[in-house]
Amino acid sequence: MKICRIQLSSGETCFASQRADGSLERLTGDLFSGLQPTGQVVSASRLLAPLDPAAVLCIGLNYRKHAEEGKQAIPAHPVLFMKIPTTVQNPGDPIVLPRKLRSDKVDYECELAVVIGKRCYNVSKADALNYVLGYTCANDVSARDWQMNGGGGQWCRGKTFATFCPLGPCLVTADEIPNPNALKIKTVLNGNVMQDWNTDDMIFDVPTLIEYLSASTVLAPGTVILTGTPHGVGSARTPPVFLQPGDTVTIDIEKIGELTNPVVEEKV
Repeated sequence: MKICRIQLSSGETCFASQRADGSLERLTGDLFSGLQPTGQVVSASRLLAPLDPAAVLCIGLNYRKHAEEGKQAIPAHPVLFMKIPTTVQNPGDPIVLPRKLRSDKVDYECELAVVIGKRCYNVSKADALNYVLGYTCANDVSARDWQMNGGGGQWCRGKTFATFCPLGPCLVTADEIPNPNALKIKTVLNGNVMQDWNTDDMIFDVPTLIEYLSASTVLAPGTVILTGTPHGVGSARTPPVFLQPGDTVTIDIEKIGELTNPVVEEKV
């Protein structure tokens, strides 16, 4: 099932399933305890991020070719950093380039996002996918100057500016994607393909990440895991390509859809 979170013309927010013809059927219930169809066709006045995450856990350097383009060693363990939940942005709403703490090196990163559906603690790799509610597209927007030079050695400062985690356009339930490590994934910037690869290039696949992240650690329902980006990021290009006001960036993942956001400057 493709689950969308939408705002109706009345201002009410609800979940809806996307039918094969593109129409939306309203759902009742809760994303984690279960959603039920109503038979009511609804129109969205606004498409929202599929959920408000309990936490956003992110994995760096998780594609072999991406590690190579950055001349980084293949990590022995997953490289973990975090975004705060207030970084989440809706499909269609703008990525805002920071100006209070100015960055002129804001980069795109297409990523497969995994949504945990139930309490997850010390889960084995063999059982890990049973804890996944579904998958969506993510853009791990990154201010490279703050990430690399302005964060005291930590990546979080360059990763947690407002709007730096677009999610969407929908949540595809896990039954429709039995193997999350066999999906085409790409970034399109102003009509130009910048990243175009496959999730089979992950160094640590999705079950391995869930096993690692849940080890001695509780992952609550609604935890979102960003699983890393393939090669082709703007900072690794010659010359570098960073997001500019007026740009439009799209993340496209097979079986999920397209997540598109315009780019604007912060008004300060």
